[in-house]
Amino acid sequence: MSGTGAAAAWSRHGRQASRLFTVADIVATGLFAFEGARLAAVAGLDVFGVLVVGCVSATVGGILRDVLLGDVPPFAFRSPSRILIALLGSVLAFAVVALSADTPDDAFAVLDALGLALFAVTGAEKALDHRAIGWVVVILGTLTAVGGGMVRDVLLGGIPSVLTSSVYASAAAAGSLALLVAARLRLTPAVAMTTGFVVCAALRILAIAFDWQLPSLVAR
Repeated sequence: MSGTGAAAAWSRHGRQASRLFTVADIVATGLFAFEGARLAAVAGLDVFGVLVVGCVSATVGGILRDVLLGDVPPFAFRSPSRILIALLGSVLAFAVVALSADTPDDAFAVLDALGLALFAVTGAEKALDHRAIGWVVVILGTLTAVGGGMVRDVLLGGIPSVLTSSVYASAAAAGSLALLVAARLRLTPAVAMTTGFVVCAALRILAIAFDWQLPSLVAR
């Protein structure tokens, strides 16, 4: 392939990756807003509290990532789209709880796993785009995935679930690492993101299904 042809191909890959990143980030924002707001509603917060917790769950991880990358002000403050998606997800969760919709907890756990995987790969991909070194890519991918949930749990008066739920942050780290390895193997960004997503989501869902636990000094 000529130099011009190769450049055009990589340009197409770049556009595809950009679209995939945007879609993944929007879906993850909605999923995490819904889950955070649902927990807030179940905990008895009023509608304002539900909206605050939902938005925090959905945006804090990305905000922390952007600040650490020097991409300021964070994207959530430069465009209304993420806040609007978070608000919509929160309102939907409030309505679901208000209507007492009977949905199994495992279904919410799977949705949370998908959001975790999406945020892990978007965080890692953005770190790669900013030419971060390998271990920083993994850390920022993990932080993007778990940061909002940690603040959510603190607001709800509990120990962050990321510190007590096995194969959660570790699944996000594994997905971020898988994306990094795929990128180092010069796979396209879209393939790298898909690989990271599958690794993270699969690990978390399998952990839920088979009750996988990391070693602990206290029996669970």
